[in-house]
Amino acid sequence: MIHTINYKNETITPSKVVCVGRNYVEHIKELNNETPDTMVLFNKPNSAISNKLYYIQEDCRFEGEICFLVKNKKIEGIGFGLDLTKAGIQNRLKEKGLPWERAKAFDKSAVLSRFVEFEGDISTIEMKLFINDTLAQHATYDLMIYKPDKILREIESFMSLEDGDIIMSGTPKGVATYKRGDVFCGEIYSDNTLLLKEEFIAL
Repeated sequence: MIHTINYKNETITPSKVVCVGRNYVEHIKELNNETPDTMVLFNKPNSAISNKLYYIQEDCRFEGEICFLVKNKKIEGIGFGLDLTKAGIQNRLKEKGLPWERAKAFDKSAVLSRFVEFEGDISTIEMKLFINDTLAQHATYDLMIYKPDKILREIESFMSLEDGDIIMSGTPKGVATYKRGDVFCGEIYSDNTLLLKEEFIAL
C-alpha cells in the first residue's frame, strides 16, 4: 500500500521521510544522550507515513516536529509531524550500537499533517504541540542545532531527495508517552502568523 500526504490540494507520494535526531540541546539532555559531533540522520520508509495517530504500545513516545516538503531540491512546503518511537526497543539498540529502524521505522510511525506552501523567512518558523489543551512542546528555528538549509545540504551530500520527500527536523524537549483518546494539536507559525493547525486523536 502506497502512503500519501496532502499538499496544496494535491496528493503527494513521498519516497521516504528523512529524520534528524538530536537537533535540540534540551531534548538531548532530557534523554541523557550524548551530543553528536555530526548530524544524526535516519530514514522512515513510505510505509511509515500515516495521517492518523494510533496507540502503538505502552512505552511508545511522541516527538513533535517541524517538517519540510522537498521539491526541486529545495524546501517548498511546511507541515507538522509526530515521530513515534518505541522507547524500550530504541534503548536496547542504542546500548548495543545497532541501527534504530525497529524502534523508529515501523508502520504508522511518521504521523504527518497536510502541508502548505512556504515562501517566508525560514528563520521565523515555530512549532507548538498541545496535548489535551496543555502545551507539551515548543520548537523554534533558534533552538535548532542544525538549521533547515544545513540539513538539506547534508542529506544531499550522500542521498538523493526526490520531489515530495519529507524532512522531519528533530524534536525539542517535552517528549513523553501517550494513551488512546489523547488529543494532539500541532501548530506551525512563521513570523508569529499561524500557517497550519492540525488535530489528531490517538486511536
